Amino acid sequence: MSNFPFLSVLTVAPLVGALVVAFLPRRRPELAKQVAFAWSLLVLVLSVVMWVSFNAGGDRFQFRESYSWIPNWGVSFTFAADGIALVMLMLIAVLVPLVILASWHDAESSKRSIPVYFALLLILESTMIGVFAAADVFLFYVFFEVMLVPMYFLIGSYGGHQRQYAAVKFFLYSLVGGLFMLAAVIGLWVVGGKTFDWQALSQVDISTGTERWLFLGFFLAFAIKAPFFPFHTWLPDAGGAAPAGAAALLVGVLDKVGTFGILRYCLPLFPEASKWFAPWALALGVIGIVYAALLAVGQNDLKRLVSYTSIAHFGFIGVGIFAFTTQAGTGAVLYMLNHGLATGLLFLVVGMLISRRGSSLISDFGGAGKLVPVLAGVLFFAGLASLALPGTAPFISEFLVLIGTFTVNKPVAVIATLGIILAAAYVLWMVQRTTQGTLNPALTKIDGMRRDLNLREKVVVAPLIALIVLLGFYPKPVTDVINPAVQATMDDIGRTDPAPSVGTVQEAAK
Repeated sequence: MSNFPFLSVLTVAPLVGALVVAFLPRRRPELAKQVAFAWSLLVLVLSVVMWVSFNAGGDRFQFRESYSWIPNWGVSFTFAADGIALVMLMLIAVLVPLVILASWHDAESSKRSIPVYFALLLILESTMIGVFAAADVFLFYVFFEVMLVPMYFLIGSYGGHQRQYAAVKFFLYSLVGGLFMLAAVIGLWVVGGKTFDWQALSQVDISTGTERWLFLGFFLAFAIKAPFFPFHTWLPDAGGAAPAGAAALLVGVLDKVGTFGILRYCLPLFPEASKWFAPWALALGVIGIVYAALLAVGQNDLKRLVSYTSIAHFGFIGVGIFAFTTQAGTGAVLYMLNHGLATGLLFLVVGMLISRRGSSLISDFGGAGKLVPVLAGVLFFAGLASLALPGTAPFISEFLVLIGTFTVNKPVAVIATLGIILAAAYVLWMVQRTTQGTLNPALTKIDGMRRDLNLREKVVVAPLIALIVLLGFYPKPVTDVINPAVQATMDDIGRTDPAPSVGTVQEAAK
C-alpha cells in the first residue's frame, strides 16, 4: 500500500463528500447527516491504513506525490508526510466523525440549511488535510488561506451570540497574517531559484538579513494562526461564538497549523533566523502561558474560558519548539495531538451542557451534576485532562516540554510551571461552579437539564476518553512516529541535545 496516493485521496475525498451532502434535498436533513458521517468514517479508515503503512524508521517524508500545476512558476501539487504531519492527519481523521455526531442537532436552530452545515464540516476537513499534507510552499499557502472560508461560514451562519463580529474578526486576523506570509512566500521563491518545492528550498543558502525578514513573514502568520500572545484576541471571540463542534475543530486542529508551520517551514528553511529569534519566542510563550491562564480564571462564559486555556497551552507548545531539544520538541508535537484530543473533548462536552441549559454562562449553572451525573463526570475528566493530570495524555507532553526546556533554559521552565498551578485553579473553579455545590433551582425547571448523556453522545466522548487514557499510559506508538521527524528538524537547525554534566553522570552511576 506504500504506492497508494493516500494524501491526495484523503484531501479530495471529503471535498467530494461535501458536494454530495450539499446537494441533498433540504427536506431530508437526516440523510445529509448520515452521508456526512459515513464519508468521514471512510477518511478515518484510509488514515488508519496510512498510519499502519508508515515506516517510522524509513525516509523522513513518505507517501510523496507530485503533479504539475503551474510549471512556469515552479508550482506543483506535491504532497508528503513526515511523522509530525502524520500525527496531525490522524487527529483530523479521528475528530471530524466525532464532531459530526456531536453536531447532529446544532444546525437545527439556525434556520439555515442543515446539509450545507455538514458539507462545510467536510470542506473544512479537506482543507485541513491539505495544509498538513502539502510539501509545496505555494500549495501550503493556498490551503492555509482557503481553510478560512468554511470556518468563517460555520461561525458566521451557524454560531451563537455575536457570530458575525467573531467571524469577521477571525477572518481579518487570519487574512492579515496570510498577507505577511504571501510576501515571504514570494521572497522565498525569488531567492530560492524560482521553486516552491520544500526539499529544494531547504537546501538553499540565504543571506542572514534576508533570512530574518522571510522568517518574520512566516512567523507572524503562524503566530496569529496559533495563536500566540499578543496575537490571540480573535480566538476567545471565535471560540465563544462558534458552534461547539466547529469550535472543537478550530481549537483542536485549525490552530495547530500555526505551530506545525513553525516546525515545518520556519525552523528548517530559516535555521539561523530561528535561533536568532528564539529568545523572543520563548518570552512570548511564557507570557502567553501565565497571561491566558489568569484571564481564564476570570471568565464567566464556558466557551471563552476553554478558548483562553488553549492560548495558555499554545504557550507550552511554543516553548517546546524554541527550546531546541529533542525532548522538548517531541513534547511540543505530542502536545499538539494531546491538546486536540483533550480540548476537543472539553469543547464538545461544554457544548452538550450548553445545549441543555440554553446558556453558556457559568453563573447560570450550579449543582448540575445532581441532574446529569454522567455528563458532569465527563466534564470533570475533560477538565483534569486539560490541566495535565498524571495518567492523562497531556501530562506526558507537558512533562517532556518542561524537562526538555529545563536542560537549556531553567528560568523559562520554572516560569512555565506557574501555568500548571493556574490551570488547576481555572479548571477546578469551572467544574465546581457548574456541576458541584448547591443545585440552582432554575435548572430543575428546564427539561434539557433532566437528560443525561444519550447513546449518540456516549459514542462521541468514549473514543476520546479512551485515547486520552491510553496515550497517558502508553504514548510509545505515537512518540516512535514523532521522534525521527523531530530529530531531523533539530538537525536542520544544527542543534543537538546538551550533554549531561559530569556530576549528573556520576550520580547516575551510583
